[in-house]
Amino acid sequence: MAEVPQWHAAGDWFDVCKCTIPCPCTFAQAPSEGDCNGIMAWHIREGTYGDVRLDDLNVVALAAFEGNVWAGETKATLGIYMDERADERQREALQAIFGGQAGGWPAEFANVVGEVRGIEYVPITFEIADDLAYWAAEVPGKATARAEALTGPTTPDGQRVQVHNPPGAEVGPGQVATWGRATSDRADGFGFKWEWDGRSSKHFPFDWEGP
Repeated sequence: MAEVPQWHAAGDWFDVCKCTIPCPCTFAQAPSEGDCNGIMAWHIREGTYGDVRLDDLNVVALAAFEGNVWAGETKATLGIYMDERADERQREALQAIFGGQAGGWPAEFANVVGEVRGIEYVPITFEIADDLAYWAAEVPGKATARAEALTGPTTPDGQRVQVHNPPGAEVGPGQVATWGRATSDRADGFGFKWEWDGRSSKHFPFDWEGP
């Protein structure tokens, strides 16, 4: 592979999954029901890969695993959707970053992935409230993920339920998890099919660079 240029990508990540609230994986524990499947979504607000801009591009993955991935008990199986708006150079950059070949945190995360069933370039919509009241992503006909910020009788108005420095953050160390409840978690692609509306979701910002 050609020498990896300097790169940077920052934006928003969230998931919706099978686990009950809150998803134990974020605390580096086994899934609440022993196995987990869910949708992960990334939105790059600002990004560069050498001289290639990656602003406003999206990636969505369907994921499944059994046991505690963070303890090395198992590895995840993924199917990946990438933004069809990406041109050839942007696609090469996204594949290098998210495949782990470009280094940085995604290379660390790649260690918990055992199989990638494929990559498809598709339309992806991504939506997030400025105040993190909700977040959503959709791959038409293949994946629908939407969540509303978790709240309850003792949550102050306008405040979010958050965890700082979680030990199992999919986006890397030192970030803040904002907890939500999935209003839609439906997938039908790469041999996966599920509906887990009403279960766990969380949002993380991400800020990566390499090599």
